[in-house]
Amino acid sequence: MIEINPVIIELLSRRGISGEDEIAEFLSEKPQTTYDPFLLLNMEAGVDLILSAARRNKKICIYGDYDADGITSICLLTQTLSHLTKNLTYYVPSRFDEGYGLNNAAIESIHKGGAELIITVDCGSVSYEEAEYAKKLGLEIVITDHHSINDVIADCIVINPKQPGCAYPFKQLAGVGVAFKLAQAIQQRAGLPKHALTDVLDLVAIGTIGDIVPLVDENRTLSKYGMRELNRLKRKGMAGLAEAVFPQKSTITSDKVAFIIVPHINSVGRMINADSAVDLLISEDEAAIKENVGKLIECNRERKKVQDETYKQCVEIVDRHLASNKFLMICPPDGHEGAAGIAAGMIKDKYNKPAVIITPSGDMCKGTGRSIEKVNLYELLGNFRNLFSKFGGHAAACGFLMRRADLSKLKYGLEEKMNEIYECDPHIFDEPNNFDMRLSGRDVTVDLGETLECLAPFGRGNRKPVFRIDGVSIRDAAVMGEDGRHLKFAGYCRDGGILQCVLFNKAEEFGGAVNSGRLADIFGTVDVQEWNGNKRVQFQVERVMARENADDIN
Repeated sequence: MIEINPVIIELLSRRGISGEDEIAEFLSEKPQTTYDPFLLLNMEAGVDLILSAARRNKKICIYGDYDADGITSICLLTQTLSHLTKNLTYYVPSRFDEGYGLNNAAIESIHKGGAELIITVDCGSVSYEEAEYAKKLGLEIVITDHHSINDVIADCIVINPKQPGCAYPFKQLAGVGVAFKLAQAIQQRAGLPKHALTDVLDLVAIGTIGDIVPLVDENRTLSKYGMRELNRLKRKGMAGLAEAVFPQKSTITSDKVAFIIVPHINSVGRMINADSAVDLLISEDEAAIKENVGKLIECNRERKKVQDETYKQCVEIVDRHLASNKFLMICPPDGHEGAAGIAAGMIKDKYNKPAVIITPSGDMCKGTGRSIEKVNLYELLGNFRNLFSKFGGHAAACGFLMRRADLSKLKYGLEEKMNEIYECDPHIFDEPNNFDMRLSGRDVTVDLGETLECLAPFGRGNRKPVFRIDGVSIRDAAVMGEDGRHLKFAGYCRDGGILQCVLFNKAEEFGGAVNSGRLADIFGTVDVQEWNGNKRVQFQVERVMARENADDIN
């Protein structure tokens, strides 16, 4: 085996990766973990139907969700099928007027537009009634999805690794991952060139990282190849977005995908409609690309504003009324539906409790939830399925539609269930031991930061390594940003190392601990910043644990 930095070996060992072959596969630039797409139940029938429609020049509509996973899935299948037919269209429902998944009004509109086949991406597995309506209108339908199945499955061709009877060996594909497996099967059956698949791998990386599925097994393989394609910026729309959101040309990392690219793609679906993001990623027209990049940037700016307002309202409600609750169900008076998911995640992080934010929709209301590691939100909310008109998601994130009149039933029911969970495991709300290794100040170097990138892409199931550095003397502390939410300081370490430290979005939470002259233990990640060809290392702090004195060692 080639020589590997001991820190990397130790990190992999702590994540259960220790054998020589396992380590080689995990670190490989060309990982091999992937599976035959025809192992997916109904793949054969789905491919046959799609190829038949393409040969007969039937109009095909690709119908997908309005988040980054759905958007990239639509673009992926549009690009793949364009090798076979030009008679293609797509449909993204409005988050505000239609909500998630298939709906009859959209199906009727698609039918009137002349489509004869609908292929769903990232939705549709339990859209039984909607699939029946499509068939009644004479439409054929193929559903590709990755969500858990909690209800009667649609009576049509469904390709979903989580459906009963599917023997596919990896169940955690994102929606774009399932769409890619369909593209892979089409490429094999139709004899398309290999680049038909390579050219869409950038979309797979964005959608997979954006949907927060575990970045292990086949997801890691697809994301790793996808990140390499993404950095080539062959997609004109992505090149245009990258030029606008990154200050200079630099490597696009999984962090940049998760915290910059995905939020911009999601923003149009959160604030207006997602068509601009789809058009950006499939367009070749420079004027259209420039216009759509502008829309994404403006929508993301507005999204941040309403997200902060929604979050502040939620914090006030929790602190005043819900501090003792084990499940945080919050109804902010001016909560913005498009920002509810992000705000729920921020609330979950702040209080380390599962959280659902409720926004009104006429006589109905929509709920968007995020959960902590030890609470499966999908299973928890599934206990109240009878209250929901629509419900879907997974362990970490869920959404639902329900009558406003039933909110009190849900609130009390969830608190009761959480009390039962707490009685079985009183440690579910304990702060996790959330660091991977201890380092000394002089260990934090540009070389270490660059070496850690071999563990990427980072995300759920393969988080970016968090390090603990003890006994750091804080100096030159200062707030950053227009709203003063960020902090920077110099960390003078016991071994003589001096760290340039930044703490984002947590000035209020940790401001008391980050005072010049204070001694603290700090937790965070090692990042390499590049500007005008110069590189410097930075310690991005996630948590600060102040010490009373130098001997106060935990």
